[in-house]
Amino acid sequence: MANIGRSGAVRKHKKGTSVGTGGHGRKALEGKGPTPKAEDREYHKAYKNKVLAERSAAKRKTSAGRDARRGSGPKGRAMEELVTGRNSVVEALRAGIPAKTLYVAIRIDVDDRVKEVLKLAAERGVPILEASKPELDRLTEDAVHQGLALQIPPYDYADPIDLAMETVEAWKKGHIAAPPLFVALDGITDPRNLGAIIRSVSAFSGHGVVVPERRAAGVTAAAWKTSAGAATRVPVARAGNLNNTLKAFQEMGIFVLGLDGDGDVSLPGLDLATEPICLVVGSEGKGLSRLVREHCDQIVSIPIDSAMESLNAGMAVAISLYEVSRRRSET
Repeated sequence: MANIGRSGAVRKHKKGTSVGTGGHGRKALEGKGPTPKAEDREYHKAYKNKVLAERSAAKRKTSAGRDARRGSGPKGRAMEELVTGRNSVVEALRAGIPAKTLYVAIRIDVDDRVKEVLKLAAERGVPILEASKPELDRLTEDAVHQGLALQIPPYDYADPIDLAMETVEAWKKGHIAAPPLFVALDGITDPRNLGAIIRSVSAFSGHGVVVPERRAAGVTAAAWKTSAGAATRVPVARAGNLNNTLKAFQEMGIFVLGLDGDGDVSLPGLDLATEPICLVVGSEGKGLSRLVREHCDQIVSIPIDSAMESLNAGMAVAISLYEVSRRRSET
């Protein structure tokens, strides 16, 4: 017959006798198993770091999906950009980069750079918003912001065909003295090169810059800064298809001249300098693409020392624009 409710053994000790549990407390002796890893213990720092990393990864994934849905061309919504860090923000404001909002950390440690940033933002009427450090970390995706972040609106690109037509019409009516002068970029991916070219176009009275929609540098904060404010004066147009755009330029009477090392014409002998022209420059490594080269009326080379294989795209454009300007001033 089973002993239900059987008492445990009787133990005797100096405090008196006690009765055991009869095996009912055996589970209490088994323990709670192995100690959990640090990253699985909610009170541990490693657990908090793991949660933050998972949230950041999820945020990047969501952002990437949103960007893919928006697209990078004019049909999608252009993404706004944040300039972060004290030096970068003050240089951006000095260069006249258009700004939408200045974010300043609450209880920021004010130094000379912060004072200048606040002064420049107030003079330009840029809205200033205070934000906590966690908010700035979230806005900048954990970039080093030093308590400052400047929101840059998307650049409003012109249509290349409309820009060229308006310029040609203005020249024919005598509203502008010099013939139309444009620079088109083929495969330039460095925004600093784009900024330097915009600056040169402004210096030599050019009428615009054309960049391809894909696989090319756009007017970012880096391009704005390198242009030293020239991007506010020189329109930049974005072409969905650069070859079709160059063909349309030719139909308007604009000569398309490609810059390359093995050109048919040397720059000092460029007779078309006094005509409406569009200079096309390729990347330093690959140069002009085959299709773009085929659409050029002439390939122009810059005479340089044989020890130097090629020039930086920005430098090549600056030299060419100077020669075009010099030739036009002689007529």
